[in-house]
Amino acid sequence: MALNNTVNHHGVEASQTFPGNLTQNYQPYRTGYHFQPSNNWMNDPNGPMIYNGIYHLFYQWRTLTGLVWSKKVWAHATSTDLVNWIHHKHAIVSSEPFDIESVWSGSTTFVQGKPIIQYTGIIKTVPWKYQVQNMAVPKDLSDPYLIEWIKPVEHNPVIKPTDDINSNAFRDPTTGWQGPDGIWRITIGSKVGNDGVAFLYRSADFIHWIKAEQPLHSAKESGMWECPDFFPVAIEGKEGVDTSVLCPSVKHVFKVSFTSHEYYTIGSYNPETDTYTPDEGSIDNDSGLRFDYGKFYASKTFFDNEKNRRVLWGWVNESSSVADDVKKGWSGLQALPRTLWLSENSKQLKQWPVEEIKQLRTERVSLPSQVLAGGSVMEVPGVTASQADVDVIFELPKLEDCDIMDPNWVAKPQLLCSLERASVPGKSGPFGLLASASKNFEEQTAIFFRVFNHQNNYVVFMCSDQSRSSLEQSNDKTTYGAFIDFDPKHDKLSLRSLIDHSAVQSFGVEGKAVITARVYPKLAVDNEALLYVFNNGTENLKMSSLEAWSMKKAEIKYLEDLKISKSQVQRRISVFELLDDQRKGGSPFTFTMGAIM
Repeated sequence: MALNNTVNHHGVEASQTFPGNLTQNYQPYRTGYHFQPSNNWMNDPNGPMIYNGIYHLFYQWRTLTGLVWSKKVWAHATSTDLVNWIHHKHAIVSSEPFDIESVWSGSTTFVQGKPIIQYTGIIKTVPWKYQVQNMAVPKDLSDPYLIEWIKPVEHNPVIKPTDDINSNAFRDPTTGWQGPDGIWRITIGSKVGNDGVAFLYRSADFIHWIKAEQPLHSAKESGMWECPDFFPVAIEGKEGVDTSVLCPSVKHVFKVSFTSHEYYTIGSYNPETDTYTPDEGSIDNDSGLRFDYGKFYASKTFFDNEKNRRVLWGWVNESSSVADDVKKGWSGLQALPRTLWLSENSKQLKQWPVEEIKQLRTERVSLPSQVLAGGSVMEVPGVTASQADVDVIFELPKLEDCDIMDPNWVAKPQLLCSLERASVPGKSGPFGLLASASKNFEEQTAIFFRVFNHQNNYVVFMCSDQSRSSLEQSNDKTTYGAFIDFDPKHDKLSLRSLIDHSAVQSFGVEGKAVITARVYPKLAVDNEALLYVFNNGTENLKMSSLEAWSMKKAEIKYLEDLKISKSQVQRRISVFELLDDQRKGGSPFTFTMGAIM
C-alpha cells in the first residue's frame, strides 16, 4: 500500500488506501452484522462521531503478520444507520517524526462545529520510544465522507510529556469539553508508579495546551489507565447529553481500561477545581462496575446529537489461537454499538443495542408463556441460530424457594461461574439459553441466570459459560459472570442474546449487565447451529415470553463501489449547511484556526 506524503499549505496528508477484500471462500466464524474489516488485525475504536448525518467509525488496524508488533493506522468507515457500512482508505497513518513509529488511539471533538481528531503518536528516540498527542483535521469539509485528513505540521505534536510524566505511558486523549469559562479540557491516560492517573490539559484554542497542576482523577495501585472516557449522563430519562453539558440534572461517568477490562464509576465533576469524585459506593478499582463482563476493551462513547443519545463502541478480541487467527486472515471485531443511560437509582448505567439493529430482523418466532420443568431443555424452532436475536423473559421464583447466597461470592462472580456451570443444578437456576449448540449438545454456549436469596432480598447472578463452546481445545473458554442488583417492583428478569457466528452478546435484566463472548464451535456452525431455552434448576420455572428472529447480514461496501454524482453530494452538503445554520440561529462561522482548516 503506497503512502501519500504530499505536502500542501495545510500540512501533511494523513490518508492511505484501505485493505483489500477477503480472499478466503469459507469463513464460518466471520460475523454477519458486527463491524469488522475485511482482513487483518483490528482493535480499539477511535473517535467515533456523527457529522452531517453520517456516522464515522475510526479504528486501529494493522497487518496480521504483525500480531506481535507492527505500525497501526486509523482505518475509517462510514454509515447512515450504524448497521450498514462503507469502508474508506485509512484516515491517519505514520508519516512524520511526531508519529513515525505508529498512530494510536484518540478521540474526535467538535470545535465550533468542525471535527478535530486528537491521537497518540509514537516518536522514535534513542534509546527508547515515547508518546505524544497530535491533531488532524478534515482536508475538505464539503466531502460527505471526510475521507482526507491533514496533520498540521506547524502545530504537531500539540502535547508532549513533561519531565514528571512517564513518556512511555501517556496516551489516548479523550473527547474535549468546554467549561463555563469557555476553556477546553481533555484528559490523557497515564500512571505514576503503579497508580492510575488521568492528566488534565486546558486550551483556549484547541492547539496550545497547558497541563493542570492536578489530574482530573487518579486511583492507587490500579496500574496504567488506558483509553479514558469522561462524559455526562442525564439523571432522568434515556436521552444522552453533549460532552460539555454541566448542570444539576446530570452526573458524570469516568471510565478507564486496565488489567484487560473496562471499569467505570459514577460521580460528580467540579468545574472550579477540574476534578472528578466518584459517588459513595461507586468503587474505584478492579472490583467496580464494568461496561461488559466478557471480551470488551478500549471502548469509546460519542454523543449522537441527531438522536439525542450517547453511543458506546468497544473492541472484542479473539478467543482462538494466534495460529488460527493467521489462518482465518483476520482478528478482532467491534461489539454492537449500544445506547447507554443512567439507571433509575443513579448507581449504574444501563445499555442496549442501538434500535437500528432491528432492521436486520426477519423470520420472527414467538413461543407462548409456559412452565419450564426442572431439568428441561426446549428447542427454539424456525430460527437461523448461527445469526439470531433472541429475547426471553422469565418470572422470578418465590424468594423462599431460592438458594441462600454466600456473601463471599459477591467479589468473585467469574470464579462462581466457573464453579457453578450450566450443568450444576441449584434450586432456582441455572436457566436461560443454550446458543451455538450442536445436535447432541457436545458443543453449547450457555447464557444463564441463578437467583439467590440474600438477607431476604433477590440477587440475580448472570453467567456466560464457554466451557463447552467448542471441541477445539486450543480456544480460550473462559467463563464470565456478574451479579445484578434486582428490584422486583421495577425490573424484569430478561435476557437478550445477539448471536452472530463467533460472537455472542448478552444483555441481562434490561441491560443492567452485558457479557460478550467469542465462540468457535466445530460442529455447531451455520445451519448446524441450534438454539434452546433451558431450566436446569430443581424447581419449575415460568417463561413469560420468548421471541427470536433470524438476522440478515449487514451491507458492507467500499468507496470504490459507490456510484454517487458530484451534484448529489453537493446538494446533500448544501441541505446540511442550511439546517446547521438554522439550528444555530446565525450565519456560518469562520474557523479561527485559519489555514489549518
